[in-house]
Amino acid sequence: MSVVTLVVENVPPRLRGRLAIWLLEVRAGVYVGNVSRPVREMLWDQVQSLAETGNAVMAWGTNTESGFDFVTYGTNRRMPIDFDGLRLVRFSPEENNY
Repeated sequence: MSVVTLVVENVPPRLRGRLAIWLLEVRAGVYVGNVSRPVREMLWDQVQSLAETGNAVMAWGTNTESGFDFVTYGTNRRMPIDFDGLRLVRFSPEENNY
């Protein structure tokens, strides 16, 4: 079991309801809980199949150099990259629509 934090934006209410079955919604779109690996993977499958045009990030504690790992879904300015075995976040520049 490990602590999981899952943040969703612009997702359908049915996905938020499914997440609330397994995790506690501590703020709008921010879920936390202590779940097993199979449950964590099932929740991420739900995010990928139901998020539509929304976006999400899920982080959990694990035995890595940083002590955690994470995955993302959808379009966001923050994208994960691998840098010599470390998971980091790259920021994409904002688009100017002039």
